[in-house]
Amino acid sequence: MKLRILIILILFLANLTLGQTSLKEIDLENGKYKVGFQHYTTSDSTRTYSRIFETVARPISVSIWYPSEQNAVNREPLAVLDYLEILKEEEEWEHLPNEQILNWFYYPNTPAKQKHLVEQTTAYAKAAFGKGKFPVIIYAPSFQASSIENFALCEYLASHGFVVVSGPSRGTETRRFGNNSAKEIETQARDVEFLMKEAGKIPVADYDKIAIMGFSFGGLSNIIVQNRNDNVKAIVSLDGTERYQYQLLNQSSFFDAQNIDVPYIHMAQKDIPDIVLKEDHINAELNTKFQLFDSLSKSRAYRLKFHNLTHSYFSTLGVLFENRDKRQDKSDPEIMESYKWVAMYTLNFLNATLHKDKNASKFIENNPHDNGITNSLVTLKTKQPEKEEYTFQDFNALASNRNYENLLQRYDSIAKIYPSFEIPEGHLNHLGLQLVFNPDTSMQGIHVFLLATKLYPNSANLYDSLGEGYLFMGYKEKAIESFKKSLELNSQNPNAINRLEELKK
Repeated sequence: MKLRILIILILFLANLTLGQTSLKEIDLENGKYKVGFQHYTTSDSTRTYSRIFETVARPISVSIWYPSEQNAVNREPLAVLDYLEILKEEEEWEHLPNEQILNWFYYPNTPAKQKHLVEQTTAYAKAAFGKGKFPVIIYAPSFQASSIENFALCEYLASHGFVVVSGPSRGTETRRFGNNSAKEIETQARDVEFLMKEAGKIPVADYDKIAIMGFSFGGLSNIIVQNRNDNVKAIVSLDGTERYQYQLLNQSSFFDAQNIDVPYIHMAQKDIPDIVLKEDHINAELNTKFQLFDSLSKSRAYRLKFHNLTHSYFSTLGVLFENRDKRQDKSDPEIMESYKWVAMYTLNFLNATLHKDKNASKFIENNPHDNGITNSLVTLKTKQPEKEEYTFQDFNALASNRNYENLLQRYDSIAKIYPSFEIPEGHLNHLGLQLVFNPDTSMQGIHVFLLATKLYPNSANLYDSLGEGYLFMGYKEKAIESFKKSLELNSQNPNAINRLEELKK
């Protein structure tokens, strides 16, 4: 009997040990760069804000993780407590004693949770910037959350060659949100746009490669940001609330699902169990309905469901500090394993979209099983953008980038994909004349007219314009040939008649 009790006790303690979370046990595999970290507060002078009983310019806290090549010998990395002191500052409780941090901010103040505070991270304060330029990720936190809520993921991305910039989720007038959620979405969207401009000051930031990433409420504001900022190249949503509160997006005059034309990935929580739906008065449609995803037509979109994660565990602070819900939460090892896969999907998606990395693209397109993940852990749905009509503006942009060379070949290849594609004769004539009379682009104009006469071989006007182009460039024989062709098609063309008479002299 005593032996049996001893065995049970050992098994219990073993399970307790396995249940402990830690940064080390999340097991994120950092990249080749050391991670630098900087934090500062600036302000947006175009908006006001109330702090305690004082009205000030809107404060913007800025946390930046970035690649560094500085030698870390004799340097100590940040501890988790260093990040939580930033949380204190952003919550406007700078002078709160550290021993009260956990219970003050609604985390269990247990010995197990206190151990996390002394854990070392992989970031070094104010380390030197790495060499070169790196894509920029702007992170939007969840409802009223801190800029550092997902610090492990931010460090992970920085180690793999990304600059990550984050700010807190603050209310419009004060630290807390008001009752007008649509207003608060717009406020956070403006904060994200402020951070985008702030990123332009970072010496290693590649401002031509910007993606936005958000958790929960941050997903809503990021959709608005993408809708009105053409420089956003991709969207990462960590169980973003755009899945659950689509009606809030529709309240914004800036929102249009048809304007989402960049790659989009949404990683969602597990199905909410019936007992939780019933006891917490949650609409069961949340498990299946995703109106935004269904509305996308111009974006390559990915929808993943992580069957071992509930909502809180898409953030580092959630994995480490949140209370577990016995009704639905999986074990700590299962949560940490899934959080690791969230990080890996995020990294590969960003490498695929911003770096055009083929291996990363394959990872994203694969069935999760082919990436070594069981279907019980993750399931994936993808959505191809619908084929759009190809416009003359699209064709001209492509042709311009290629100096208007090989135009007929380019036209034929496009027409195979878009059979209804046509270029109006007048558009070609106008473009050709604009180019040909500019000494720097005259030959490009000739290329346009040669395409035009292939597409419209019976147009006297196009041959007349081609003759004008050759004449302008000094090619008299070719000009005579073109004007004669114009007269063959229209014997009453006065310009061709006059030009030929002039050229005979």
